[in-house]
This record gives sequence, C-alpha cells and structure tokens, in this order.
Amino acid sequence: MEIRGKRVLVTGGGSGIGLGIARALAAEGCRVAICGRNRERLEQAAAAWQGEPRILRRACDVADRQSVRAMFDWIAEQFGGLDILVNSAGVNVARRTFDQLDPADWDKMLGTNASGAFYCLHFALPGMRRQGGGLVVNISSIAGKRASKLAGTGYCASKSAMTALGAAVGLEESSHGIHVTNIYPGEVNTPILAERPVPVPPEKRAKMLLPEDIAAMVVALARLHPRARVHELVITPLYQEYV
Repeated sequence: MEIRGKRVLVTGGGSGIGLGIARALAAEGCRVAICGRNRERLEQAAAAWQGEPRILRRACDVADRQSVRAMFDWIAEQFGGLDILVNSAGVNVARRTFDQLDPADWDKMLGTNASGAFYCLHFALPGMRRQGGGLVVNISSIAGKRASKLAGTGYCASKSAMTALGAAVGLEESSHGIHVTNIYPGEVNTPILAERPVPVPPEKRAKMLLPEDIAAMVVALARLHPRARVHELVITPLYQEYV
C-alpha cells in the first residue's frame, strides 16, 4: 500500500528506536512529527533530516496528560489529523531489582511506559475513528511478554501494562478500521543502554539490533493492506534466545 503523505507521530522520537522509525517513515514520504522531553535533542534530530517532507518536532512529556493534550492540539494544527501513531517513548533505571527500586523510579517508568501510551491513545483514537481507520504501533519489549532479571521489576511491569493496553485496544478498535500492533524488541543498541547496571561492552553492542531493524518492520506494517492485521511481532538479535 502507498503510504506517501500519511501523517505520523512518533513519541520518543529524538533518539534510538523512535528516531529510526521517524526517519524510515519520512523516507517513504510520510509527514512525520517527533516528540520527546529533550527539546535540544529533538531539534538536532529534526535538523539532521535533509529529506522532504521535513520532520517536525515538539517537546512533550508523555507522562504529563496536559502536555500530551497540547501536543495533539498542535498535531491537529500541523496535520489536520493522524494516520499513524508510534508509541516509542520508554525509560528504565539503573537500580532495577525490587529491593533497590525507588518508588519514584517506579512512578517514572509507569508514567512514561504505560500511562504515556494510554494518554497518546486517548487523544489519537477519536480522530482515527472519525476518519475510519489508522495504525498504532506500540514499541514494547520482550520484557513486556516475559519477566527478565536484566530488564528489572519496574520495566517489566510497565512494559507488560503497555502490552495489555495495546492488545485490549486492538480488540476494541478493529471495528473502526484501527490496527494496533505491539512490537517486542530484544536487545537494541540505543541510548537506553546507558541505564544498564553494568556497562555494555562494545563487542556486545556490535551484535545487537539497530533502530533501523525495528523501523523496517514498522514501515512494513504501514504498507500492509488494511484487510490484514498483525497483532504482535517479536524481533531479537540472532544471539538472543526467545523460548
């Protein structure tokens, strides 16, 4: 299916997986906006894209409902609506085991990884219903399907909430022509690795997935005929087991 001109919002689009997805969809001719908390990073990401159409950017904390509301008002002004929403904003912390997990960090992860996705869906779906369709892609994690010591208690819980949210919304909204896909990446070489309790050596990073790998899957989903629905997609580097 032709996706040139589709209107796209990518949360967490200033770096990592979100930025990779934004660039890939922009390269297909989509009209793309990125958002995130770091204004400077967003400006650098948007300025680095030299193709057409230009990538738009707006600072937004998806954990703040009013900030998300204002962003969607801005999206309506810029695009007049939304065809594709990619929920890619995500955070983790260094102190991850339950005995070390600070309640403030718990709130931070649930706020961004789970509530942030909910708020974006809350404001995006009415417009998609009115126009008779749309695509939502939630960038969860394999930790959102199966608990992992490496990912940590709070991250697993928050990504599991995002997983259930996406699955339930997909069931409810299919009658409106809205497709919801949860993507579960394994290890990806992105800035979030800086929050690992133990630094990741370069030779390990070299074997990980890249944001472009996830982005290629999102482009494929966007190009899929509306009669087909992909409920979920697991993608890991070759070395990472998933059993």
